Amino acid sequence: MWITATMMVVEIASGWWFNSMALLADGWHMSSHAFAIGMSAFAYGAARRYAQDPRFAFGTWKIEILGGFASAIFLLGVAAMMITGSVERLFSPQIIHFREAIFVAVIGLLVNVVCAVILNKARGGHHHHEHGAHDHHHHDLNLKSAYLHVIADAATSVLAIIALAGGLFYGWSWLDSVMGIVGAILVASWAKGLLLDTGKVLLDREMDHPIVDEIREVIEVPGHPDETKIVDLHVWRVGAAAYSCAISLVTRNETLAPDEVREQLRQHEEIVHTTIEIHRY
Repeated sequence: MWITATMMVVEIASGWWFNSMALLADGWHMSSHAFAIGMSAFAYGAARRYAQDPRFAFGTWKIEILGGFASAIFLLGVAAMMITGSVERLFSPQIIHFREAIFVAVIGLLVNVVCAVILNKARGGHHHHEHGAHDHHHHDLNLKSAYLHVIADAATSVLAIIALAGGLFYGWSWLDSVMGIVGAILVASWAKGLLLDTGKVLLDREMDHPIVDEIREVIEVPGHPDETKIVDLHVWRVGAAAYSCAISLVTRNETLAPDEVREQLRQHEEIVHTTIEIHRY
C-alpha cells in the first residue's frame, strides 16, 4: 500500500511538472488502487479495534464499504478533471518534457511489477496455509483483488510509456492527451463499478442474491406434510460474505421451534445471524 501510494504521489507531481497528461492519468489510476488497498487495510484495523464495541449491531465491516463509496465519488471527480484537462491540451498543446516523463513512467511500471510479486507471494502463502477456514478464504480474495489492481496499473503504465515515446520519437504530442482521456475513462469505469457495488451494500439492496433462494430451498420443502412457508423474508449483508436474515414462517408443524430452523440454515455458513418468527395454521 505504501509503495503504491508513494509512487502515486511521484507520478502525479511529475505529470504536473512535466506537462504530461499520460503520466497524470497513470498516477491517478494508481491512486484508485492505492485507495482500494488502503481501505481494505483500514477496515481490518477498524474491525479489530471495534470488534467488541456494542454500538455496532452487526460488526464494523461497512466501514470499508463507506470508505469505498466516498473514494469512488472522489475518483469520478478526478476523472472529470482529467478529461477536461486532456481536451484543453488537445486544442492548446503545451511543451511536454518527454524524456523525464518516460523515466518516471518506467519507474512506475517497475514499482507495479515489484508490488505484483509481493502480492503474488502473499496469495501463494495464504493459499498454501489455508485449511478451509472461512476467514482465510475471504482474506485471500482481498489479496487477489489487490493483485489484479496492481496488474491493471502496470498495463496503464505501459500505455503511458507508449504515448510518451510516440511524442518523443515521432512528434505525436497529441498521443499524450489521448492517453490522458483513456486513463480518465479507466478511472471513471473502475469508480463507477465501485460506486454501484458499495451503494448496493449500503442500501441493503441484495434480495436478488443467490443466498435468498438457498434459504427458501432449505425451509420450504415442496410436498412436505408440515407445509412450512415463508411469508416474510429480509436478507442483508453484514460482512464480506456474511449475511443476516429475518424470517416469518407459517407452518402446520406443532413442534417446530426457531432453533430447529436455525439448525436447518447452518448448512449455509454465510448466514451468521437469524431472527425467526413462527405462526401456525
